[in-house]
Amino acid sequence: MKELDSVVLTTDLPEHGLKSGDIGTIVLIHKGGTGYEVEFITLDGETVAVVSLFASQVRPIGHREIAHVRPVESAIN
Repeated sequence: MKELDSVVLTTDLPEHGLKSGDIGTIVLIHKGGTGYEVEFITLDGETVAVVSLFASQVRPIGHREIAHVRPVESAIN
C-alpha cells in the first residue's frame, strides 16, 4: 500500500466514530509500512478523523467490493 491509496479499516475504532469496513486514504506511511496515518472523510468532504494505525488494522480494497453508506456517529472525546 502506498500514499493516497484507499484502504479498508479492519477493526472498530469507537473513540473516533469509525467502524470496521469504513474506507480511508493513506496520507503517511510509517517505518516502511509497519503503520499508516489514514484520513477518514464523509462523502461530502468533511474530515471525520486522521488516525495512526498498525498495518494489521487496514487492508487494500478488494476486487468486487462495494461501498456502503452509513451516518457517522459522534466520536467520544
